[in-house]
Amino acid sequence: MADSQRTIYRSPEELREVHALVVDMDGVLWRGDTPIPGLYAFFELLRTRPIRFRLATNNPSRTPEQYVAKLARMGVEVAPEEILTSAIVTARYVANHMPGARVYVIGMDGLRQALLDHGLQLSDGDAADCVVVGLDTQLTYAKLAEATLLIRAGARFIGCNPDVTLPSERGLMPGNGATLAYLQAATGVAPLIIGKPERAIFDAALEAMQVPAEHAATLGDRLETDILGGQRAGMRSILVLSGATDASQLANSPIQPDWVFESIQELAAAWP
Repeated sequence: MADSQRTIYRSPEELREVHALVVDMDGVLWRGDTPIPGLYAFFELLRTRPIRFRLATNNPSRTPEQYVAKLARMGVEVAPEEILTSAIVTARYVANHMPGARVYVIGMDGLRQALLDHGLQLSDGDAADCVVVGLDTQLTYAKLAEATLLIRAGARFIGCNPDVTLPSERGLMPGNGATLAYLQAATGVAPLIIGKPERAIFDAALEAMQVPAEHAATLGDRLETDILGGQRAGMRSILVLSGATDASQLANSPIQPDWVFESIQELAAAWP
């Protein structure tokens, strides 16, 4: 989108008031395994200003260490403690509300490891106190059927995140929200969502950075999770159009960010 068409709701000069960022990853830092142009310069900005940050993704498929390795392949160094995932905050929720619970998991390494790290038991499906669902690229009918039976038998139904799509090099692919919708249709039970747009991941990031919400901003590509969630947490909001949201969707949405940029490259160039 050309500069003349771009809407910036606040002046870039007002970014001076932002001392910390909660940064989404898919569609913001990369699409699939392809980095967004300007990735290295963006992290240079964060480190040299300095601007405190936490990388906070709704994608629960990888562990923080796996995300560290992915960024390293793209030439960017971060520490595991600078990364929060919906898997981590979901595991914290289950451990706090159902300590020692037996959990049936639809998901990948990041979710399974987070649950184990929080002292929870992984169920093979015979019995479970709750069913926790995250993105699973090896999803099968058998997994969906087992989850359906357990939820119908009374297991708590918990979703890591509601994103119905996932940005990739080829376009938008099915996300975890699509799996949750399938299970809700099969069981008649709505999932409890822990990740964005709920506050847990934003509150955890703010606490870790020791920055008040009024001096922080959420940076993401999805209005209904990244932007709405940050606003609910009392933060300012920055939307980039490099992922799940395009200009037409933005224009027709009741959820409006404070700033809009084409990508992190444009954001870094505009930061005062």
